[in-house]
Amino acid sequence: MIPAAMTAAMLVTAVAAPAQAAPQPLEWVALGDSYTAGAIDAAGPEYETPRDGCVRTTLSYPRVVEAELAEQVHLRNVSCGNATIADIAETQQVPIGHHLPPFSTDPDHPFKAVALQLDAVSPDTDVVTVGIGGNSLGFGEIIFTCVQLGIGSKGEGTPCKDQLGSGMAARLERVSDEYERMLTAIHGKAADARVITVGYPRIVPDDATACRFDNLADFSTVTPGDLDWLRTSVLEPLNTVIKSRATARGDAYVDLYASSQGHSVCDKADGGNWVEGLLDTSGRFALVHPNAKGHANAAARVKEAILGQ
Repeated sequence: MIPAAMTAAMLVTAVAAPAQAAPQPLEWVALGDSYTAGAIDAAGPEYETPRDGCVRTTLSYPRVVEAELAEQVHLRNVSCGNATIADIAETQQVPIGHHLPPFSTDPDHPFKAVALQLDAVSPDTDVVTVGIGGNSLGFGEIIFTCVQLGIGSKGEGTPCKDQLGSGMAARLERVSDEYERMLTAIHGKAADARVITVGYPRIVPDDATACRFDNLADFSTVTPGDLDWLRTSVLEPLNTVIKSRATARGDAYVDLYASSQGHSVCDKADGGNWVEGLLDTSGRFALVHPNAKGHANAAARVKEAILGQ
């Protein structure tokens, strides 16, 4: 039998001990372009009603991370397909949805301008992730120029490099300057937030001859020589710009390029491609965007960064 004095002391201790409060979820804002939003059918269906034209999908990495971390984060995802760096903090983007005539039309087009993505960030924001830069560099425009210039080439030569190569340094410098202004704006809006920048995955394989020439599920008529140029002089330098700008400010950089080795557009064996070609493997428009597997890889890396692992 417990003595009465001991019982009273135990009760006092129990009453005095404060209850452990549940940790507050991290306020997380996801900024970015279509490589964040999802944008294609192979990255899941759109989930927002009414549609705003940004084409955010259920299997995009912000949604995957949100589901996996559950009550640890509160996500506000304002990423938007076709967004440029300027659309983060300087200009109001007018989304296009799936409206890409003559290839596709969107029944809800035209869409209204959306707010600056930075408007979603506040002093209470704990974490900001941002994946942006490809559209500011003109990556989509470059690929379609390469497709057009490769017609009739029989897969030989580097017609795209020959036409666009000399201007790439200026493009990259412009992206670098815009990226720096964007990071300054993000930090100015949420001085205490952790800012996590996200690079781009591997799109072109190390051996460009693995890509099937004149095949829309790969890069259509882009020559192997131009694919090598796209990899070494466009994509890799773009990631370098993003990483250098981020690390110079002490921000985190999520490297998707190394982790997606062997999973480019042209690594189709056993469904190994994490990025689709101009068409996906089901014949739907994909325009060189990550599929659900690519977003799952991004989600794993971004989740680690959010948790500080």
